[in-house]
Amino acid sequence: MRSNKTRRVAGSLAAIAVLALGMAVPPVTGAEGISKEQADAILEELKGIRKLLESQQALLERSARAPATERVVKLAVVENYVLGSPDAPVTLVEFTDYQCPFCSRFHTNTYPQLKKDFIDAGKVRFISRDLPLSIHKQAFPAARAARCAGEQDKFWDMRHVLSSNPKNLSEAEIGQYAKNVGLDAEQFQACLESGKHDAAIHRDEADARSIGISGTPAFIMGRSPRGDQFEGIHISGAQPYAVFAAKINKLLAVK
Repeated sequence: MRSNKTRRVAGSLAAIAVLALGMAVPPVTGAEGISKEQADAILEELKGIRKLLESQQALLERSARAPATERVVKLAVVENYVLGSPDAPVTLVEFTDYQCPFCSRFHTNTYPQLKKDFIDAGKVRFISRDLPLSIHKQAFPAARAARCAGEQDKFWDMRHVLSSNPKNLSEAEIGQYAKNVGLDAEQFQACLESGKHDAAIHRDEADARSIGISGTPAFIMGRSPRGDQFEGIHISGAQPYAVFAAKINKLLAVK
């Protein structure tokens, strides 16, 4: 897909080409046509247009070859739900919405290979954070359910089930998932009704907004932080495994 810059340059080239075509056949103003002076002036004008076209074409080619600029952001470190070695050199944060079909696509198609090749291998720490979108009415209750499952050491089990079933997140269905992963139903229900995790979910939402993230899935990837601030590149959408792998390997190569 062409960038906005590329499209603008292409539009400029088209406009200039139209102008050049319009001037290439000068109008006849009288029985004798145009004078030599007029013809010379038009020729010089066309030469100038040709030079401009050539320079714009070179700009277009450079723009097409240039890689997209990666947006670097800073994020407060929150590590409630983390997979991977604490000594892993790279950290990957995901902001997810359990009702989002694209989040489910990442979880199903990309995450398993990332986990095998990088998280389980001690190269990447993976941090899960919440960004339930207002358009998804079951996303916030699902985020609450995952955190309540975490109280019984079943966060990742519940996260997997929720992420795999974005269209089936009713209260009854979430209750069934809780049973399937082996939760104590009474304790789980009490946690849901208390709303004790709501403030933490809202903090995740606020942190995402503070760095310009409004859609899911969204990722921040960078060298693992040593303090309370994490700096990394923003990756938007359910990108394929190859995109993540290339960026991780680039970071791993940094000494």
